[in-house]
Amino acid sequence: MDTKTSEQPPVDKAQEQQPGAEAPPELNIPDDALIIVPVRNLVMFPQMVAPIGIGRESSIKAAQDAARTGRQVGIVLQRDAETDEPLGVDLHRVGTLASILRYVTTPDGNHHLICQGEQRFVVKEYLPDYPYLVARVQSFEEPETSSPDIEARMLQLKARTAEILQMLPQAPAELANTAAAIESPAVLCDFVSGLMDLKPSEKQDILETFDLLPRLDKVLGFLVHFAEVLRISRDIDKQTKERFEDRQREVLLREQLKTIQSELGETEGNAAEVAEIETNIAKAGMPEDVEQAARKELRRLQNMPDSSAEYSSLRTYLDWLTELPWNVVTDERIDIAQARDILEADHYGLEKIKRRILEYLAVRKLNPEGRSPILCFVGPPGVGKTSLGQSIARATGRKFARLGLGGVHDEAEIRGHRRTYIGALPGNIIQAVHKAGARNCVLMLDEVDKLGGGSVHGDPAAALLEVLDPEQNATFRDNYLAVPFDLSKVLFITTANVLDAIPGPLRDRMEVIQLLGYTEAEKMQIAQRYLIKRQLEANGLSREQCELTDEALRAIIHSYTREAGVRNLEREIGSVFRHVAMKVAEGTVQHVKIEEADLHAILGPHKHESELAMRTSLAGVATGLAWTPVGGDILFIEASRSPGGGRLILTGQLGDVMKESAQAALTLLKGKAERLGIAAERFEKSDIHVHVPAGAIPKDGPSAGVAMFVALASLMMDRPVRYDHAMTGEISLRGLVLPVGGIKEKVLAALQAGIRTVLLPARNEKDLEDIPQEARDQLRFVFLENVEQAIDVVLEEGATLAD
Repeated sequence: MDTKTSEQPPVDKAQEQQPGAEAPPELNIPDDALIIVPVRNLVMFPQMVAPIGIGRESSIKAAQDAARTGRQVGIVLQRDAETDEPLGVDLHRVGTLASILRYVTTPDGNHHLICQGEQRFVVKEYLPDYPYLVARVQSFEEPETSSPDIEARMLQLKARTAEILQMLPQAPAELANTAAAIESPAVLCDFVSGLMDLKPSEKQDILETFDLLPRLDKVLGFLVHFAEVLRISRDIDKQTKERFEDRQREVLLREQLKTIQSELGETEGNAAEVAEIETNIAKAGMPEDVEQAARKELRRLQNMPDSSAEYSSLRTYLDWLTELPWNVVTDERIDIAQARDILEADHYGLEKIKRRILEYLAVRKLNPEGRSPILCFVGPPGVGKTSLGQSIARATGRKFARLGLGGVHDEAEIRGHRRTYIGALPGNIIQAVHKAGARNCVLMLDEVDKLGGGSVHGDPAAALLEVLDPEQNATFRDNYLAVPFDLSKVLFITTANVLDAIPGPLRDRMEVIQLLGYTEAEKMQIAQRYLIKRQLEANGLSREQCELTDEALRAIIHSYTREAGVRNLEREIGSVFRHVAMKVAEGTVQHVKIEEADLHAILGPHKHESELAMRTSLAGVATGLAWTPVGGDILFIEASRSPGGGRLILTGQLGDVMKESAQAALTLLKGKAERLGIAAERFEKSDIHVHVPAGAIPKDGPSAGVAMFVALASLMMDRPVRYDHAMTGEISLRGLVLPVGGIKEKVLAALQAGIRTVLLPARNEKDLEDIPQEARDQLRFVFLENVEQAIDVVLEEGATLAD
């Protein structure tokens, strides 16, 4: 409640003047008229005593005349407090008739009235020709009414008033006693209204409510609201006081701790850390806006106790900001001849790949500020994708960092976590640049095709778009750093095993370079140049202690590994050298020469034997060629016939596309049955079962269509397929052979498996350019326009078909 209702401060009672001290000429004011004193922001209620400050000349003259003549005045609220010389229309129609108890003039020239409210009145009209406002009014006498409703509200009013006064520590005790002693509901209502801290408009509304019951309801409503506000305010004050006391206690203990540390000579602490970080900020070479943000956080750290939970996280954040290579750029010295030598020394073969990399470096040398494409090396495991990135870093003189993206499913792993999370850190991109220590490093993003899909944690592939997009990565904003970091100088290189698994928008930003695998001759060269040396060093051996013959190495390649790359080959060589290392370590031998015959005792029996002759000796078996993410492979397709009703049974975990290829092959064979000399009843009275072994491995793709047709034709014609022939190609219902992909991988797999003749779609003839010449020289290629040509080539003991 508000116990101060005057516009001006209380007056000095030592300088009071009694009313009527001066005697100017009297004005002829009718008896039913009142001198009106307009007031700002003050509503006087009946029975209320309050000081009123007056400052307008007209109001001073009106007050002086009323005080001199002993007349009562009408206290009326202005509608707009900003009006300096209000007229009748600027005042409310309801006011309070008041008696002037004292008229006081202070030494500084201010005038005050001390008035007591008597009763409400309504202005009927304002009279002209007076130097101040004079109005005829109609007074309102409070009726002596009593009813259960009024009495109940009066009890509530007293209870609420007492409750509020108890919550106001500054309220005088006499107020509670006075409120409790009032017996008249109207007087109590006006008394409480005058004490409450309400807006002038709200008080005026109560004053203008002549009916007692609604007036009591309004006052009770304000009291309930005011009590709730006071209760909430008291709770907040209590909580604030408790926190303040805890803070004071913490400050006191901290000061005592500082004193103890000073006595012990342990003066290093927050100040030393802050000084160190400030020095690091100055040395970091941050952009201006980033440095301002860092210094702002440093000021927070300086004012924070080092025992605070936020202190360590803020300190870690500042360490990240100061340790990032904001202006660390290594000198890029691109020498094309030197780069060629490095690529030749690090990699055997891959001529097209090396040429493309040299072209890439040449463009970087001629236009250092240009936007270079993002290279994406795609190929099976173990073909040298990561080592190519390391060679590019060596050739350009840049630092190298590698980031594996396999299994990343959370966008925050790319873009970082916000600092509001416990244990938050920057994303892997910023961490990799931080580890490299240079803003223009070579950053290899491995296994980009194995990024997790979008989920509740966001889409990491979409986050990677901003990293790789030259239009955006100059202002890349990590969620943890919350400031932009320039990634435009980073040379990004990505790798993948499967091109189709890379999201389309991400693939669109990269230039794809295919690495398709090695022939046996290339594997021999790679092993002799790199793998043997590396494994000798890894196992602590020298060439004088261990010698691996070319025959043994060739046997390892042919009989113990079957892959597009050389990763498993290196493992097998390492197994051989570990066997030798154990003997040398025991001191039983000084030199070991590994021959082909020794491999069985070291590596066990051959892991890959040629099954061609055995698997294709019966009719109904064809050898197909398949592409897998780890390289090419051969695929046996078996067909069998049993009595039945013409059903087609497919087994071997075939995908939908491969099942459709089998159904198309059977339909095509039925259409050509007459030309092939196959009786129609063989189809009608037989169930045909097509099985692709290795049933635990899912298989799919259209390129088995030719092999499916040949297997079914071999079965129905009782003519076996030549064991050293393999084929690939998609078929149409008209018998056309359509082109397929992965030709190099399939051809190399066929060569390694002992195949001598490969049947390919005629439209894939151009793809032979990707196959090394030595591999082409060892194989015979047959290019197919239609499936009938395949029948002529691969089925034994038969004549060619008539056209």
